[in-house]
Amino acid sequence: MLIDTTHAAAQELTRRVAAVHAAYRRYIQNKLREHDIDLTYEMFQVLACLWKTEGINQQEIANITVKDKAGVTGLIDNLAKRSLVFRKEDAADRRNKLIYLTDEGRALRLTIMPFIEDMFDAAGRTLGAAELDHCSKVLQQVENNLKTPSIPA
Repeated sequence: MLIDTTHAAAQELTRRVAAVHAAYRRYIQNKLREHDIDLTYEMFQVLACLWKTEGINQQEIANITVKDKAGVTGLIDNLAKRSLVFRKEDAADRRNKLIYLTDEGRALRLTIMPFIEDMFDAAGRTLGAAELDHCSKVLQQVENNLKTPSIPA
């Protein structure tokens, strides 16, 4: 078992990560509302994934957005109803559908990304790149620790 101070620090880190995620989510939801953009935070996550890489399948989107495949299916259905994405059969595996942005979906990026960039600027305002990089590495290590099963003593 971890010593008490490490345990308490890990608890506090977990609380802080959750608080940052909630603040990030609220920021995006508020900006979408302010700009009358009819998207949920989860739909935004799928679009952001596709803005980076189009033509990937639902499982890849699920992995990147850290969501289950069934949930991503519903999000893609909603985005397709809004004419922002479409599914295309994978030539290599006809059972697989690849997800692409429509012209509207690509254009929406130009509206949304400026306030996302502002959010990242605000988040790092009092921090240097080295501090942010160190924090990212620490969080990656925590994630790795949790993915690796513990070995009983």
